[in-house]
Amino acid sequence: MSQDQALATRIDPVSFTAFSRDFGGFTEDLGASFARFGFAVISDHGIPQDRIDAALAAAKTFFALPEAAKLKYKLPVGGQRGYTPFGVETAKGETNYDLKEFWHVGRDLPPGHRYRDHMADNVWPDAEVAEFHATVGWLFQALDDMGLKVLEAIACYLGLERHFFDPTVDLGNSILRLLHYPPVPFDGPHIRAAAHEDINVITLLLGAEEAGLEVKDHDGRWIAINPPPGALVCNIGDMLQRLTNNRLPSTTHRVVNPAPERRGFPRYSTPFFLHFNSDYEIKTLPSCVDTAHPDRYPTPITANDYLQERLREIKLA
Repeated sequence: MSQDQALATRIDPVSFTAFSRDFGGFTEDLGASFARFGFAVISDHGIPQDRIDAALAAAKTFFALPEAAKLKYKLPVGGQRGYTPFGVETAKGETNYDLKEFWHVGRDLPPGHRYRDHMADNVWPDAEVAEFHATVGWLFQALDDMGLKVLEAIACYLGLERHFFDPTVDLGNSILRLLHYPPVPFDGPHIRAAAHEDINVITLLLGAEEAGLEVKDHDGRWIAINPPPGALVCNIGDMLQRLTNNRLPSTTHRVVNPAPERRGFPRYSTPFFLHFNSDYEIKTLPSCVDTAHPDRYPTPITANDYLQERLREIKLA
Protein backbone atom coordinates (compact mmCIF):
# COMPACT_ATOMS: atom_id res chain seq x y z
CA MET A 1 0.00 0.00 0.00
CA SER A 2 1.40 3.40 -0.94
CA GLN A 3 1.84 6.27 1.45
CA ASP A 4 -1.13 8.20 0.08
CA GLN A 5 -3.34 5.15 0.75
CA ALA A 6 -2.31 4.92 4.41
CA LEU A 7 -5.15 5.25 6.89
CA ALA A 8 -5.28 8.75 8.32
CA THR A 9 -5.82 7.71 11.93
CA ARG A 10 -4.32 10.08 14.45
CA ILE A 11 -2.35 8.90 17.45
CA ASP A 12 -3.04 11.71 19.91
CA PRO A 13 0.10 13.14 21.52
CA VAL A 14 0.67 12.76 25.25
CA SER A 15 2.27 15.83 26.80
CA PHE A 16 5.33 15.06 28.89
CA THR A 17 4.52 18.01 31.14
CA ALA A 18 2.01 15.68 32.84
CA PHE A 19 4.86 13.41 33.98
CA SER A 20 5.50 15.71 36.96
CA ARG A 21 2.05 17.28 37.50
CA ASP A 22 -0.21 14.26 36.86
CA PHE A 23 1.90 11.13 36.69
CA GLY A 24 -1.11 8.84 37.01
CA GLY A 25 -2.85 10.47 34.07
CA PHE A 26 0.34 10.44 32.00
CA THR A 27 0.79 6.73 32.77
CA GLU A 28 -2.74 5.83 31.73
CA ASP A 29 -2.66 7.87 28.51
CA LEU A 30 0.75 6.56 27.49
CA GLY A 31 -0.07 2.96 28.41
CA ALA A 32 -3.38 3.06 26.58
CA SER A 33 -1.66 4.28 23.41
CA PHE A 34 0.93 1.51 23.66
CA ALA A 35 -1.74 -1.13 24.30
CA ARG A 36 -3.80 0.07 21.32
CA PHE A 37 -1.12 0.84 18.75
CA GLY A 38 2.23 -0.29 20.16
CA PHE A 39 3.19 3.35 19.53
CA ALA A 40 2.81 6.64 21.37
CA VAL A 41 3.63 10.25 20.53
CA ILE A 42 5.14 12.37 23.33
CA SER A 43 5.03 16.15 22.96
CA ASP A 44 6.69 18.80 25.16
CA HIS A 45 9.45 16.33 26.08
CA GLY A 46 11.88 19.07 27.13
CA ILE A 47 14.94 17.88 25.18
CA PRO A 48 16.36 21.18 23.83
CA GLN A 49 15.66 21.45 20.11
CA ASP A 50 18.83 23.43 19.44
CA ARG A 51 20.94 20.57 20.81
CA ILE A 52 18.97 18.01 18.81
CA ASP A 53 19.57 20.17 15.73
CA ALA A 54 23.31 20.35 16.49
CA ALA A 55 23.58 16.56 16.65
CA LEU A 56 21.59 16.18 13.45
CA ALA A 57 23.78 18.77 11.70
CA ALA A 58 26.88 16.80 12.68
CA ALA A 59 25.28 13.64 11.31
CA LYS A 60 24.43 15.34 8.03
CA THR A 61 28.02 16.56 7.71
CA PHE A 62 29.28 13.02 8.20
CA PHE A 63 26.87 11.46 5.70
CA ALA A 64 27.92 14.06 3.10
CA LEU A 65 31.54 12.81 3.25
CA PRO A 66 32.99 10.75 0.38
CA GLU A 67 32.24 7.06 0.69
CA ALA A 68 35.88 6.18 1.30
CA ALA A 69 36.01 8.50 4.31
CA LYS A 70 32.87 6.99 5.80
CA LEU A 71 33.99 3.41 5.25
CA LYS A 72 36.99 3.99 7.53
CA TYR A 73 34.47 3.75 10.37
CA LYS A 74 32.80 0.52 9.28
CA LEU A 75 33.78 -1.92 12.02
CA PRO A 76 33.57 -5.73 12.14
CA VAL A 77 31.37 -5.70 15.25
CA GLY A 78 28.01 -6.68 13.84
CA GLY A 79 26.96 -3.16 12.93
CA GLN A 80 26.52 -2.10 16.56
CA ARG A 81 29.10 0.71 16.50
CA GLY A 82 30.29 3.16 13.87
CA TYR A 83 29.16 3.26 10.25
CA THR A 84 26.94 0.86 8.31
CA PRO A 85 26.79 1.62 4.57
CA PHE A 86 23.99 1.26 2.06
CA GLY A 87 23.03 -2.24 0.99
CA VAL A 88 23.49 -4.03 4.31
CA GLU A 89 20.44 -4.08 6.59
CA THR A 90 17.64 -6.19 5.19
CA ALA A 91 14.36 -6.71 7.04
CA LYS A 92 13.61 -10.28 8.12
CA GLY A 93 12.10 -12.24 5.25
CA GLU A 94 12.93 -9.56 2.67
CA THR A 95 15.16 -9.94 -0.40
CA ASN A 96 15.74 -6.25 -1.06
CA TYR A 97 17.85 -4.25 1.37
CA ASP A 98 16.61 -1.01 2.93
CA LEU A 99 17.48 2.34 1.34
CA LYS A 100 19.55 3.74 4.18
CA GLU A 101 22.96 4.24 5.72
CA PHE A 102 23.48 4.84 9.41
CA TRP A 103 25.81 5.46 12.32
CA HIS A 104 25.59 3.71 15.69
CA VAL A 105 26.62 5.08 19.07
CA GLY A 106 26.46 2.78 22.08
CA ARG A 107 27.12 2.88 25.78
CA ASP A 108 30.64 3.48 27.09
CA LEU A 109 31.77 0.83 29.57
CA PRO A 110 34.49 1.04 32.23
CA PRO A 111 37.70 -0.95 31.73
CA GLY A 112 37.36 -4.62 32.62
CA HIS A 113 33.56 -4.69 32.56
CA ARG A 114 32.09 -8.13 31.89
CA TYR A 115 30.06 -6.87 28.89
CA ARG A 116 33.10 -5.63 26.99
CA ASP A 117 33.46 -8.93 25.16
CA HIS A 118 30.35 -8.06 23.12
CA MET A 119 29.89 -4.30 23.59
CA ALA A 120 32.65 -2.60 21.62
CA ASP A 121 34.08 0.84 22.26
CA ASN A 122 32.56 3.70 20.30
CA VAL A 123 34.43 5.25 17.40
CA TRP A 124 34.18 8.92 16.50
CA PRO A 125 34.92 10.74 13.22
CA ASP A 126 36.76 13.54 14.99
CA ALA A 127 39.12 14.21 12.09
CA GLU A 128 36.28 14.80 9.65
CA VAL A 129 33.54 16.24 11.94
CA ALA A 130 35.05 17.82 15.04
CA GLU A 131 31.70 18.47 16.77
CA PHE A 132 30.32 14.96 16.19
CA HIS A 133 31.47 13.37 19.46
CA ALA A 134 30.19 16.11 21.75
CA THR A 135 26.84 16.68 20.08
CA VAL A 136 25.93 13.07 19.29
CA GLY A 137 27.25 11.78 22.61
CA TRP A 138 25.03 14.29 24.37
CA LEU A 139 21.98 13.12 22.41
CA PHE A 140 22.63 9.49 23.36
CA GLN A 141 22.59 10.44 27.04
CA ALA A 142 19.51 12.66 26.71
CA LEU A 143 17.51 9.88 25.08
CA ASP A 144 18.79 7.30 27.54
CA ASP A 145 17.54 9.50 30.39
CA MET A 146 14.18 10.01 28.67
CA GLY A 147 13.86 6.27 28.13
CA LEU A 148 14.10 5.66 31.86
CA LYS A 149 11.23 8.08 32.46
CA VAL A 150 9.07 6.36 29.84
CA LEU A 151 9.84 3.03 31.51
CA GLU A 152 8.72 4.45 34.86
CA ALA A 153 5.29 5.10 33.36
CA ILE A 154 5.21 1.69 31.67
CA ALA A 155 6.10 -0.02 34.96
CA CYS A 156 3.23 1.67 36.75
CA TYR A 157 0.84 0.93 33.90
CA LEU A 158 1.75 -2.76 34.32
CA GLY A 159 1.23 -2.59 38.09
CA LEU A 160 4.94 -2.87 38.86
CA GLU A 161 7.04 -0.78 41.23
CA ARG A 162 7.75 2.56 39.55
CA HIS A 163 11.51 1.98 39.20
CA PHE A 164 11.24 -1.72 38.34
CA PHE A 165 13.11 -1.27 35.07
CA ASP A 166 15.98 0.92 36.36
CA PRO A 167 18.39 -1.92 37.26
CA THR A 168 17.40 -3.91 34.16
CA VAL A 169 18.61 -1.31 31.63
CA ASP A 170 21.28 0.76 33.41
CA LEU A 171 24.08 -0.92 31.42
CA GLY A 172 22.01 -2.18 28.50
CA ASN A 173 23.41 -2.42 24.99
CA SER A 174 21.33 0.59 23.93
CA ILE A 175 22.01 2.18 20.55
CA LEU A 176 21.51 5.64 19.09
CA ARG A 177 21.13 5.27 15.34
CA LEU A 178 21.68 8.29 13.10
CA LEU A 179 19.77 7.48 9.91
CA HIS A 180 20.13 8.89 6.42
CA TYR A 181 17.63 7.93 3.72
CA PRO A 182 18.74 9.55 0.43
CA PRO A 183 16.42 10.82 -2.30
CA VAL A 184 14.71 7.86 -3.93
CA PRO A 185 14.12 6.98 -7.59
CA PHE A 186 10.66 6.79 -9.07
CA ASP A 187 10.99 3.11 -9.89
CA GLY A 188 12.67 0.06 -8.39
CA PRO A 189 11.73 -2.58 -5.83
CA HIS A 190 13.21 -0.96 -2.73
CA ILE A 191 11.56 1.19 -0.07
CA ARG A 192 13.32 3.18 2.60
CA ALA A 193 12.69 0.60 5.35
CA ALA A 194 10.66 -2.55 4.82
CA ALA A 195 8.06 -3.74 7.31
CA HIS A 196 9.65 -4.91 10.56
CA GLU A 197 9.40 -4.90 14.35
CA ASP A 198 12.09 -3.49 16.63
CA ILE A 199 14.18 -5.95 18.62
CA ASN A 200 14.70 -3.97 21.81
CA VAL A 201 12.70 -2.81 24.87
CA ILE A 202 11.42 0.57 23.64
CA THR A 203 12.45 2.86 20.80
CA LEU A 204 12.49 6.65 21.05
CA LEU A 205 12.44 8.41 17.67
CA LEU A 206 13.17 12.01 16.81
CA GLY A 207 12.80 13.28 13.25
CA ALA A 208 9.55 11.59 12.25
CA GLU A 209 7.99 14.80 10.91
CA GLU A 210 9.10 13.97 7.36
CA ALA A 211 6.32 11.75 6.03
CA GLY A 212 6.92 8.06 5.56
CA LEU A 213 6.62 6.28 8.91
CA GLU A 214 3.63 3.93 8.95
CA VAL A 215 2.30 1.50 11.56
CA LYS A 216 0.30 -1.65 10.77
CA ASP A 217 -3.01 -1.65 12.63
CA HIS A 218 -4.79 -4.72 14.01
CA ASP A 219 -6.88 -5.09 10.85
CA GLY A 220 -3.87 -5.00 8.52
CA ARG A 221 -4.29 -1.41 7.38
CA TRP A 222 -1.37 1.02 7.54
CA ILE A 223 -1.56 4.13 9.72
CA ALA A 224 0.60 7.13 8.83
CA ILE A 225 2.39 8.57 11.86
CA ASN A 226 2.44 12.37 11.57
CA PRO A 227 3.63 13.78 14.90
CA PRO A 228 3.73 17.49 15.76
CA PRO A 229 7.06 19.21 15.02
CA GLY A 230 9.71 18.23 17.56
CA ALA A 231 7.62 15.46 19.16
CA LEU A 232 9.08 12.14 20.24
CA VAL A 233 7.63 8.95 18.78
CA CYS A 234 7.97 5.93 21.07
CA ASN A 235 7.21 2.30 20.34
CA ILE A 236 7.33 -1.05 22.10
CA GLY A 237 10.04 -3.49 21.02
CA ASP A 238 10.00 -7.28 20.86
CA MET A 239 11.84 -7.69 24.17
CA LEU A 240 9.13 -5.83 26.09
CA GLN A 241 6.38 -7.56 24.13
CA ARG A 242 7.91 -10.87 25.21
CA LEU A 243 8.28 -9.78 28.83
CA THR A 244 4.62 -8.66 28.98
CA ASN A 245 3.20 -11.72 27.16
CA ASN A 246 2.03 -9.43 24.33
CA ARG A 247 0.06 -7.16 26.66
CA LEU A 248 2.14 -4.37 25.13
CA PRO A 249 2.52 -5.18 21.42
CA SER A 250 5.58 -4.70 19.26
CA THR A 251 3.86 -3.37 16.17
CA THR A 252 5.01 -3.86 12.59
CA HIS A 253 6.08 -0.59 10.99
CA ARG A 254 7.89 0.66 7.90
CA VAL A 255 9.21 3.79 6.20
CA VAL A 256 7.69 4.11 2.74
CA ASN A 257 9.00 6.19 -0.12
CA PRO A 258 7.70 9.76 -0.22
CA ALA A 259 5.14 11.29 -2.51
CA PRO A 260 6.50 12.34 -5.93
CA GLU A 261 7.01 15.97 -4.92
CA ARG A 262 9.24 14.88 -2.00
CA ARG A 263 11.29 12.19 -3.75
CA GLY A 264 14.16 14.57 -4.34
CA PHE A 265 14.60 15.18 -0.60
CA PRO A 266 16.56 13.05 1.88
CA ARG A 267 15.13 11.91 5.21
CA TYR A 268 17.03 11.98 8.50
CA SER A 269 15.93 10.57 11.83
CA THR A 270 17.50 9.50 15.13
CA PRO A 271 15.96 6.41 16.71
CA PHE A 272 17.26 5.36 20.12
CA PHE A 273 16.94 1.63 20.76
CA LEU A 274 16.84 1.04 24.50
CA HIS A 275 18.00 -2.44 25.55
CA PHE A 276 18.00 -4.58 28.65
CA ASN A 277 21.31 -5.40 30.31
CA SER A 278 22.94 -8.22 28.38
CA ASP A 279 22.54 -10.86 31.09
CA TYR A 280 18.98 -9.84 32.03
CA GLU A 281 16.71 -12.85 31.69
CA ILE A 282 13.62 -12.03 29.65
CA LYS A 283 11.04 -14.10 31.50
CA THR A 284 7.31 -13.46 31.22
CA LEU A 285 5.99 -11.30 34.04
CA PRO A 286 3.67 -13.40 36.25
CA SER A 287 1.17 -10.53 36.34
CA CYS A 288 0.77 -10.80 32.55
CA VAL A 289 -0.25 -14.48 32.62
CA ASP A 290 -3.72 -15.84 33.47
CA THR A 291 -6.15 -18.46 32.19
CA ALA A 292 -7.26 -16.19 29.34
CA HIS A 293 -3.65 -15.28 28.50
CA PRO A 294 -1.39 -18.34 28.85
CA ASP A 295 2.34 -17.80 28.70
CA ARG A 296 3.38 -17.43 25.06
CA TYR A 297 7.08 -17.50 25.96
CA PRO A 298 7.65 -20.27 28.53
CA THR A 299 11.39 -20.53 27.80
CA PRO A 300 13.39 -17.54 29.17
CA ILE A 301 16.25 -16.08 27.16
CA THR A 302 18.93 -13.54 28.04
CA ALA A 303 18.78 -10.17 26.37
CA ASN A 304 22.10 -10.63 24.57
CA ASP A 305 21.24 -14.08 23.26
CA TYR A 306 17.97 -12.70 21.94
CA LEU A 307 19.68 -9.67 20.40
CA GLN A 308 22.33 -11.74 18.61
CA GLU A 309 19.70 -14.11 17.26
CA ARG A 310 17.71 -11.24 15.81
CA LEU A 311 20.72 -9.32 14.45
CA ARG A 312 21.66 -12.36 12.38
CA GLU A 313 18.19 -12.32 10.85
CA ILE A 314 18.64 -8.77 9.52
CA LYS A 315 22.27 -9.19 8.38
CA LEU A 316 23.82 -7.05 11.12
CA ALA A 317 25.70 -9.93 12.75
